[in-house]
Amino acid sequence: MTDFVLIVGLGNPGPTYARNRHNIGFCTVADIAEAHHLTFSRTEHHASTAHGTIEDERIILAQPQTWMNESGKAVGALASFYKIPPERILVIYDDLDIPLGTLRFRQSGSSGGHRGVKSIIQHLGTQDFPRMRLGIGRPPGKMDAAAYVLQNFSQEETLPLAETLSLAQKLVKNWLNHDATLSRQGMTWRIEEPINQAAK
Repeated sequence: MTDFVLIVGLGNPGPTYARNRHNIGFCTVADIAEAHHLTFSRTEHHASTAHGTIEDERIILAQPQTWMNESGKAVGALASFYKIPPERILVIYDDLDIPLGTLRFRQSGSSGGHRGVKSIIQHLGTQDFPRMRLGIGRPPGKMDAAAYVLQNFSQEETLPLAETLSLAQKLVKNWLNHDATLSRQGMTWRIEEPINQAAK
């Protein structure tokens, strides 16, 4: 079995999109890298990557440099080159259907309409890989969802966003430590709850 674990944050490349709601996956892996003094110093297989060790695991953090809808090109290429099986690939991305401050973890499942995840499923040839969804909430009124996800987080969302990213880091650490809670499908965490409390 491979020695590597691949943790992928989904988003769109470039400074224009850096703080978009759609890029919360990028933000998560960037925060993980900063917390562990890792740098995104490589560009390989359609992705910007940071290599290092976290929780005694050899980690590759990745931000695909394709557009969101083609994220699978990077994930598939990295998995193939480093011989990383799907169960050691964690994909982190935004979810319109849950509010900011809520996180959901699944070991497998469909794309749920998320095109970046759909692309990954196509390129890996399986939907059996762990994923963590970070809520960004629904657009207000009749705003188009595509326009909403490409907006930056608002000033009012700054604190809950920071707390969400902090909680996401803790859950990634728990996953690396094989926390049995994370093996149960559809677990939900909220920023106002302690890390050891979860609800279906």
